[in-house]
Amino acid sequence: MALMGTVKDGEEMVLKKRNEELEKALKESKQREEKMKSELQRAWVRLQVAEEAEERLCSQLGELEAEAVNHARDSHARILSLMNELSQAHNLLHLHPVTN
Repeated sequence: MALMGTVKDGEEMVLKKRNEELEKALKESKQREEKMKSELQRAWVRLQVAEEAEERLCSQLGELEAEAVNHARDSHARILSLMNELSQAHNLLHLHPVTN
């Protein structure tokens, strides 16, 4: 009978040791899970910041494109005006040649 008690005590010790190992593994797993949740939350915040920045940049780009189009139109109108003046000056020179 004493031998059975020793075997049973040995089995209990093995089970107790295994239970402790499982509890430790569970605790570590929960810690990893919390860490991953925290990292995921930080990544989510960074993503939101990046999306807001992208929206601002797109808005600024749209404004710059509109400004560039207006500048190009103004430049084109100025070029046409200068060409017209040059043409008029050219015509005046041909109609009234300068004689020395």
